[in-house]
Amino acid sequence: MGLSATKNAEIPVGNSPEESRNLLDETAAALAAMEMMESQRLGLSEIQDLSDIVERAVAGQLLTVRELCSVRSTLMAATSVFQKLRKAAISDKRVTPLVDIVQGCDFKDTLQQKIGFCIDCNMSMILDRASEDLEIIRSERRRNMEKLDSLLKKISTKIFQAGGIDRPLMTQRRSRMCVAIRATHKSLLPGGVVLSVSSSRATCYIEPKEAVELNNMEVRHANSEKAEEMAILSILTSEVSTAQKDILHLLNRILGLDIAFARASHAKWMNGVYPNVTSEHTKTAGLGGDHKSLSVDIDSAQHPLLLGSVLGSPNDGMIFPVPIDIKVESRAKVVVISGPNTGGKTALLKTLGLISLMSKSGMYLPAKNCPRLPWFDLILADIGDPQSLEQSLSTFSGHISRIRQILDIASENSLVLLDEICSGTDPSEGVALATSILQYIKNRVNVAVVSTHYSDLSRLKDNEPQFQNAAMEFSMETLQPTFRVLWGSTGLSNALRVAKSIGFNKGILENAHKWTEKLNPEQDVERKGSLFQSLVEERNKLKLQASKTAAFHRDLMNLYHELEHESHDLEKRERALLKKETQKVQEDLNSAKSKMQRLVAEFESQLEVTQADQYNSLILRTEEAVAEIIEACCPNDLVSVEEEYSNYSPQAGEKVLVTGLGDKLGTVVEEPGDDETVLVQHGKIRVRIKKKDIKPLPRSTSSQTSNRSLRSKRQINMKELGSVLQMQSEPVRIQTSKNTLDLRGMRAEEAVHQLDMAISGRDSGSILFIIHGMGTGVIKELVLERLRKHTRVSRYEQANPMNHGCTVAYIK
Repeated sequence: MGLSATKNAEIPVGNSPEESRNLLDETAAALAAMEMMESQRLGLSEIQDLSDIVERAVAGQLLTVRELCSVRSTLMAATSVFQKLRKAAISDKRVTPLVDIVQGCDFKDTLQQKIGFCIDCNMSMILDRASEDLEIIRSERRRNMEKLDSLLKKISTKIFQAGGIDRPLMTQRRSRMCVAIRATHKSLLPGGVVLSVSSSRATCYIEPKEAVELNNMEVRHANSEKAEEMAILSILTSEVSTAQKDILHLLNRILGLDIAFARASHAKWMNGVYPNVTSEHTKTAGLGGDHKSLSVDIDSAQHPLLLGSVLGSPNDGMIFPVPIDIKVESRAKVVVISGPNTGGKTALLKTLGLISLMSKSGMYLPAKNCPRLPWFDLILADIGDPQSLEQSLSTFSGHISRIRQILDIASENSLVLLDEICSGTDPSEGVALATSILQYIKNRVNVAVVSTHYSDLSRLKDNEPQFQNAAMEFSMETLQPTFRVLWGSTGLSNALRVAKSIGFNKGILENAHKWTEKLNPEQDVERKGSLFQSLVEERNKLKLQASKTAAFHRDLMNLYHELEHESHDLEKRERALLKKETQKVQEDLNSAKSKMQRLVAEFESQLEVTQADQYNSLILRTEEAVAEIIEACCPNDLVSVEEEYSNYSPQAGEKVLVTGLGDKLGTVVEEPGDDETVLVQHGKIRVRIKKKDIKPLPRSTSSQTSNRSLRSKRQINMKELGSVLQMQSEPVRIQTSKNTLDLRGMRAEEAVHQLDMAISGRDSGSILFIIHGMGTGVIKELVLERLRKHTRVSRYEQANPMNHGCTVAYIK
């Protein structure tokens, strides 16, 4: 749905400054959610467009099982998305705007439950429990089929024994169960109905007369079952139709959520920044406005489409678009941009128009710092050549026709962009008409930006405070435009220099210079150009120095605030850690004191009733209990350092510690083989463990230790060996009833079906033990053949002396 909406330009656009700010807040919230969830999937891709399904339900068309399952899965996915976002919003309040998008939607939990109760979506079938009648019909049909199957098996076996067929065969013809028999032996089934014959006419498919009634019953049951299933689907379809409004509203909200994440992904892709969209009408200078403040203040803006083409291209040699600054004074209503051809005037107009639309739509801007611009109700542009032979419009008349339409609909909140205003006609008339147009719109729009080669339009600023000039920079050294904007300056067209840079005929250019001198005898073009270039260079130097100074000051302040924050944070963490450690030590001390007090009390009470010959035993038990308390408080002082046994090789019958089972005590059953694995038994469980995960029992390292210390250490070691069983990340081959499939005694088809179901039900990285027995080997060969071809089986081990009649399969 999101992809279709964006391709058809049906994305949300703010109809007011508040709506645009809400869209921007949603984009910021989506960025925060992406940052929190990282690799975790939100699940929006699992939501399907149900509009066609809901419309079919409303129209009275019966929905299929698959369509109802699509409704349920989509509602469940939407519920999951809402729960994930709400959980994220608890941890980070920035995600709250996303929760608000779907807050209050009806996720139709009851409809989800009804569909899930009636339909098994994994198998795409209606369940018996869907209705009592369906359960009864299917039960009776199964019993009837059992009778029919038993009858045909007996008849088919008799035909086989009488030589009427090579092997017993039951099949279905014309929706009725029958048996196969040679045409020469039809007499073995008197009264039977021939339903079909083979292409060679050597084999007949006959329905025995004893099976006619059972087949009739099967047909009736099948029809009844289908009718009941249709009734159930009709009820569920009616439920979907009733929920039409809530489902479509939910899909619309989810679509808004999806587009918000698309905007966030786009912002992250082009490293965009959050724009400040203003809504106040800026006052003109004549009414008391501050001419130093800016209504449009954007640093290092890049053309979104040009930047996107570079970011989306795998070619590393692509050149990024030159960033431009857009600075429109608060009192200015009309900005006149002059400068050379191919200097970037049209690109500036398009960049301003696109980023204005992006901010209205809640998109981040490809700029730096914090861009600020007004909210425009309309972005009206006359850019390009609108000439039309069909409408008898020349280049000039096409421009004028479009400008007339713009003037008719422009409002005080509109942005107007005019490229090469009133060009393509007599210069004197063009200047006059352009001046009149700009005078007309200066008080009727929010901002108007026009490009021109008419130098007279740049002089309007001298007498009108609502006008502002800007020029595209041109390098006299390289004779190339730099594509940078000089705000407050007036630029020259530099037509002759541009023509020279592209290799124009020198003779023509020299003649053009002569005509320029004749037309402008009072002006020294070269002197004016050189003076302008020197002023531009000086201005660039000052601007560069100011930029470096501001950047240095900003970095210095950021470092200061960071160090200040870190110092407060370190002190806070130090106090918290000290408090936590003190509390832990106090808790351990209180616990040890309590245990010792109980032990002393118990010793005194037993001392009163203990016989003299049992004193030593009582003292030993008490000493062992004291040793356990001391071990719990300071285990590092009691447990000896384990030795490294790099060349250790366990022997059969030896007691060892298995690190792979949480240092469990086990007995070696089989010594290491070529595969460096050891068969170890723990209790009734036998497992094969790698040699490196086995170590011998720890030994005492001091012969001078007292008997009481030795007894205490022995108690500690035995306590260590009784730790809880913990599995390593590598799977251990332990056979249980849950991971075992017994195929013995099954027919081939049933065995293969059961094997496929078992493999499908296993988790990735698990093991399946398949018992097929030895027997004739038929089931074993089927199992091995199926395991070789199954896509979820990474490898398998055939039966060996340790696993008689059992194959082990490793699931991907």
